[in-house]
Amino acid sequence: MSLVKSSSLLAVGTVASRVLGLVRSLVLTYAIGTRLVGDTFAVANTVPNMIYLLLVGGVINAVFVPQLVRAAKNDEDGGKAYTDRLLTLTGIALLVLTVVATVAAPLVIRLTYHNDVSGRPLSVLFAYWCLPQIFFYGVYTVLGQVLNSRGVFGPMMWAPIVNNVVAIAVGLLLVRADIEPGRAGSVSHGEAAFLGLGTTLGVVAQAVVLLPYLRAAGYRFTPRTDFRGYGLGKAATLAKWTIGFVLVNQAAYLVVVALAGSAGDQFGTSRGVGINAYQNAYLFFILPHSVITVSLVTVLLPTMSAAAAEGRTGRVREMLSQALRLVGVAIVPSAAGLMLLGETAGAALFGHGANGRADGTYIGIVLAVFAAGLVPFACHHVLLRSFYAYEDTRTPFLIACVVSACNAALALAVTPLLSAEWRTVGLAGVYAVTYWVALAVTATLARRRLGGLDERRVVRTYVRLVLAAVVGGLLGLTVLLGLRRLLGDALGPEVLSGAVAGLVLLLGYLWACARMRVREVGELVGSLRR
Repeated sequence: MSLVKSSSLLAVGTVASRVLGLVRSLVLTYAIGTRLVGDTFAVANTVPNMIYLLLVGGVINAVFVPQLVRAAKNDEDGGKAYTDRLLTLTGIALLVLTVVATVAAPLVIRLTYHNDVSGRPLSVLFAYWCLPQIFFYGVYTVLGQVLNSRGVFGPMMWAPIVNNVVAIAVGLLLVRADIEPGRAGSVSHGEAAFLGLGTTLGVVAQAVVLLPYLRAAGYRFTPRTDFRGYGLGKAATLAKWTIGFVLVNQAAYLVVVALAGSAGDQFGTSRGVGINAYQNAYLFFILPHSVITVSLVTVLLPTMSAAAAEGRTGRVREMLSQALRLVGVAIVPSAAGLMLLGETAGAALFGHGANGRADGTYIGIVLAVFAAGLVPFACHHVLLRSFYAYEDTRTPFLIACVVSACNAALALAVTPLLSAEWRTVGLAGVYAVTYWVALAVTATLARRRLGGLDERRVVRTYVRLVLAAVVGGLLGLTVLLGLRRLLGDALGPEVLSGAVAGLVLLLGYLWACARMRVREVGELVGSLRR
């Protein structure tokens, strides 16, 4: 099965998962808003992911697949015993980490939540129910990577659908609660437990649903504690750099959480301009990347790892070139669309329930600014996988140091110049600029590692894609302004204007690509049509 066809199948699952993830965010925003209550839950529900990624998740994602692929190829038992040992060791680490983090919930929140002190007790209460997610996020990722190493990619992409369905149900039931978005005291202990536990049960379901697929793939887990002398030391050596990679990324994110949280605190409770607004905008921003880039890379990494192990550098370079060009076909117009229609989308999607239209519009503005960094973000993600294919985790760590230092330094430099109302918008702009720097650094090092990146072909493709997006964007902007003048700026007509403008942008983009003979468009569209 071709890279495009395999990744298209994954993209279908990712689209369903991400769309439901967006619905989940919309339902929770409707129920609890993006002000004080929304911020307290956002922090508590983010902390498990941060801790998991910080200490375990990055290792699993970056180290497991290449190691498992090599074990399956070189070991007499097809890598069964090696996989058992790796799963056992990871499970023990996850369990210990989860217990320690849950017991230390007050300290964890104190270190991560820098908003109004009145919201901190509620955030701690949420955290007690949310922190057990660490273990189940880990189980889901480990089992998914075992499936990926065996050429089974779909279940890991589809499993989050179950998680989102559970969380949506919880949010819908919570809509009936009498919660005031700007007052933490309006949330009872029962309501906090219901929201926190329900969210955690969604993560549990996401992990458990993978078990039948493991059996179908012919793998049966057998716990093994004989860790010494079986090659796990190499995985540990690779892991230390990956832990450092995640550590510096999370350190930069903590700076963003603190600065966005302080913006929400200083601006008050009249509008959500804090960390929840930042996270909701980021969720929408990351959607095209998750659907296209992650789907391609998930299929790409095992094959690229095998080519790297066989010393076929040319094949690795060819696969990277193909992935970069195919990613660009979808990511470039997505960035243009988000910049043009971000404000409209934010108002339409997030301006309801506990939120007002002004809250939703603000999220849309943050989204539009984020979108300026979507192309370099996706390309950087693809290029990093060339290092992991060669089991080089040190270089991504060094790149992460540069990226995180740039993000944190720019954030600290820019935010004092902005009022509290516009601080989170500035943080989104800093994020976009940071990933242009990241792309330059990563491309330089990957080119040096592989003896080139097929630069002439890749750059030529991207120049044509950007020109096509400019054509589509200008047509879309013209239509948007004309319809707004004709129909007015009420929410309903504005959504209609945005939908028509988005369609015009897409059609203009495809027309321009056809005129410039961008072959990758036909390859991607044809696969999706099939």
